[in-house]
Amino acid sequence: MKKVNLLVAVVALMAGIFASSCDFKKSVKLNNGLDSASYAIGILNGSGFRQNIKTGVPGGELNIDMLLAGFEETLRADSAKTKISMEEAQTFIQEYFNRIQTEMSTKAKGEGDKFLEENKAKPGVITTESGLQYQVITEGTGERPKATDNVKVHYTGTLLDGTVFDSSVERGEPATFGVGQVIKGWTEGLQIMPVGSKYIFWIPSDLAYGERGMGQDIKPNSMLKFEVELLEIVAAAE
Repeated sequence: MKKVNLLVAVVALMAGIFASSCDFKKSVKLNNGLDSASYAIGILNGSGFRQNIKTGVPGGELNIDMLLAGFEETLRADSAKTKISMEEAQTFIQEYFNRIQTEMSTKAKGEGDKFLEENKAKPGVITTESGLQYQVITEGTGERPKATDNVKVHYTGTLLDGTVFDSSVERGEPATFGVGQVIKGWTEGLQIMPVGSKYIFWIPSDLAYGERGMGQDIKPNSMLKFEVELLEIVAAAE
């Protein structure tokens, strides 16, 4: 599970930070091979997870002092100082990430709905019965694809804040796929477009990736914007 993996990453991150602490480094004296091996293990852990500290965790930046305290007390098996047990820590982390994920998902849904409500009143924006919104940039004169067709397209996908998460244009090569094999918003939108057209789609979360999200960039309940150019209908999908 993603949350369990994140817990493992946080534990490993603790090792990285502890090993790379400036104050700790000043006191290090490598007196023998075992000292060097121990220190090297710390360095290897630190190099692998140091970058993660810059991104923090959902909900804000990590409190480095608390992170180091928990790690050191556990590493030294200092039960007299440890504030919570391992079982309590695991339960808390699971509940914390569940709560934060729910809050972020609710926020994303609200922001997307607000944007779509305002966007539908803008000139040239058309809203379908499903809630998909689109605007014609260039209207082609070719045929409209069916759900069973394969199409070749150029596209750029962005998040609500303008972040580009995927772009065939940037890759310099159009994409080919089945009209019925993509998210609902694409399947519906492509069948509206004649070949040679260029549209903008604003896709509500329930017509995109919904509550599950997709990868690191597309969070749960994210509304997505796509600029799509329909180049050609390739062939009927088998």
